[in-house]
Amino acid sequence: MTESGHSAPRKRGRLTAPQFAALKGTGQKITMVTAYDYPFARLVDEAGVEAVLVGDSLSMVVQGHDSTLPVTLDEMIYHAEMVGRAVERALVIVDMPFPSYHLGKHKAIENAGKILKETRCQAVKLEGGADQADTIHALVSAGIPVIAHCGLRPQSVHQLGGYRVQRDEAALLHDARAAAEAGAFSVVLECIPSDVARRITEKITIPTIGIGAGPDCDGQVLVLHDVLGLTCDYVPRFVKQYANLQDSALEALRSFRDEVRSGKFPAEEHGFK
Repeated sequence: MTESGHSAPRKRGRLTAPQFAALKGTGQKITMVTAYDYPFARLVDEAGVEAVLVGDSLSMVVQGHDSTLPVTLDEMIYHAEMVGRAVERALVIVDMPFPSYHLGKHKAIENAGKILKETRCQAVKLEGGADQADTIHALVSAGIPVIAHCGLRPQSVHQLGGYRVQRDEAALLHDARAAAEAGAFSVVLECIPSDVARRITEKITIPTIGIGAGPDCDGQVLVLHDVLGLTCDYVPRFVKQYANLQDSALEALRSFRDEVRSGKFPAEEHGFK
């Protein structure tokens, strides 16, 4: 019992944000994979990855939009709540969608707090570095762990002129350092040259998580549907598909269709007496 007379909270087995950050000093590469629902989040967690990201990429791979911009805060919370119930050991992070953190520090805290209160996640991720340093600092000061996102920022696709490799090393390093100094416990580096990502990784104290940023980041993140071969259309150059579930699923569904039409399914063992 605690001094207040209440039972102590049950110990959680999940990796914490400080533990995640401390992995930079161990030499162990960090893995992060997106998930958007209960069954896939369980699989990602059981696979032993360190972090599960409920990415705003769900706007594209789940909802079928052509960018991450349409997904709403309530939709992110809906999916994150499913993921939060599924994961037992990994750190769970939720993307703050556009423009939920662009409306002032107090609104950003309100929106991030809503995510944490309703989803069982442990951290949020937002796109930006130096331009979002004040917001990162405000969130961290409010007790909300934050991962920053530098390089290619999909929510700024119109401003950047498309999904292009970002090459301005001075600006990229400035963004990553500003995020770290503001209190972010990690930073995603997306679509930047490998040698630039390596130098940034060497110069900042928090873990860098690469996606299209070469092998020398402290860790790597990929979208679940890309890893499993479930991507319907364009597959980015930096993706490695570790399975082809799209073909397997099509084969299974066509077999079901054919067996129903032929009368082979359901068979006697599939019924009741």
